[in-house]
Amino acid sequence: MSHSRFFLSMLALSAAVYGTLPAAALARDWNSDAAQSTLSFKGSYQGEAFNGKFKKFDAAISYDEADLSKSKFDVKVDVASVDTQSSERDDTLKGDEFFNPKKFPQAHFVTESFTKGADGGIQAKGTLTIRDQSKPVTLKVKFTANGDKATLDVDTTLKRLDFALGAGKDWADIGADVQVHAHLALSGK
Repeated sequence: MSHSRFFLSMLALSAAVYGTLPAAALARDWNSDAAQSTLSFKGSYQGEAFNGKFKKFDAAISYDEADLSKSKFDVKVDVASVDTQSSERDDTLKGDEFFNPKKFPQAHFVTESFTKGADGGIQAKGTLTIRDQSKPVTLKVKFTANGDKATLDVDTTLKRLDFALGAGKDWADIGADVQVHAHLALSGK
């Protein structure tokens, strides 16, 4: 076999092998389905729990289970879309002492790194900005892909005072911790 034929054969073989590599080996961008996705939270007032959600948010997701360094979450939340099933509570959360969407219309989370724990669980570390406060936040991540569809579930607990939400003494009856859960229905780009 001549050198040129050998080279062409190896090139064809390489192309065939590369074409059979799983798609998961490459970072993949995902679109979130707003109608099937939720961003919710649990808080408390005077010891009584309440649930809330944000109706409008945008999530840019790139995820690679094989190489987490290629993964990135960039989430922007329209804080005026807060809904706790109580117009009085929603008005309070939209007020100057809480989200104040007239001055600070968006909350923003962007990842800086991902790690895999000894238990196999994934954590995403990043920065969350609410109002004019930016703080480090760690999310527990569960990503499940099935072909061109996937789900992404993330959980964390935030300290509301870290973000100057209801910092005045009038708000002492509001719980310090807020549990946050997001469930995103994703489709491959």
